[in-house]
Amino acid sequence: MIEFLEGILSKINFSAIIQIAILYAVIYSILKAAKGSRFGQVLTGVGVVAAVMFLFTYVFHFDVLTTIVRTLLAYLAISTVVIFQPEIRRILSQLGAFSSFEKPKYSSDGSVNYEYVTDVILHLAANKMGALIAFERGISLKGYEATGVATDAIFSRELVEAIFTPPMPLHDGGITIRNGRISAAHCVFPVSNSPSLITSGMRHRAAVGLSEETDALVVAVSEETGTVSVAHNGKITRYSGKGERAALLRWVSKAMLSEKRTNPLMKLFKNLQKGAMGNETKKA
Repeated sequence: MIEFLEGILSKINFSAIIQIAILYAVIYSILKAAKGSRFGQVLTGVGVVAAVMFLFTYVFHFDVLTTIVRTLLAYLAISTVVIFQPEIRRILSQLGAFSSFEKPKYSSDGSVNYEYVTDVILHLAANKMGALIAFERGISLKGYEATGVATDAIFSRELVEAIFTPPMPLHDGGITIRNGRISAAHCVFPVSNSPSLITSGMRHRAAVGLSEETDALVVAVSEETGTVSVAHNGKITRYSGKGERAALLRWVSKAMLSEKRTNPLMKLFKNLQKGAMGNETKKA
């Protein structure tokens, strides 16, 4: 065991440190994006088992067992991609949504803010008006907007009420919010097949379905109970009572604020670039 560790330490140099840092950033990004999902739990478990098996076979020189483990992991990787295809697609979309491509979440004139949007949602809930509202974040929702009607309208209580009042032609489906404006209405969102939603209605299943495939924040208002539900990263939380406004205000502010979320890969590359530029400056 000591010889094994000494052999590894003897091979560590500057190039190895850079490679380890890049590998760490990649693994960290994937695990962070998969956190809380079934895929994340399976990935963590498989990773731990694989690391233990490889270490065990390497230390004791079990060549046959090493070959078997490598073969099994190859088939397991293919099976994982097939089984967890929706989760993997969402994770890859999140990894591609770099902060440099994000748009500000406020309208240019600043007339609509997250407090006003929150009050409008609570107004719908108080009047038991069913609603489905998706806030675009890093991943574009234009593909889902194509299934509805483009509006590009200023967000207002009157307009939202008109959209979600049956039997108006746009009351079915959801609306999307981009830059503080209603970009589209009557949109069809993907429906989640999660077993935990078997007793939920189509509106709530659609909210979770969109949050599974994108990083959007989706708010659903029940027309039966007036309960406000928030779906994010494939999970849905229902709010009611005294803490309802505070919780909803926190979620909506997080979705609408123009916050720069930096991807760990971008952080690493920027730090390396700064370090290289700093070294050149010192040499000069």
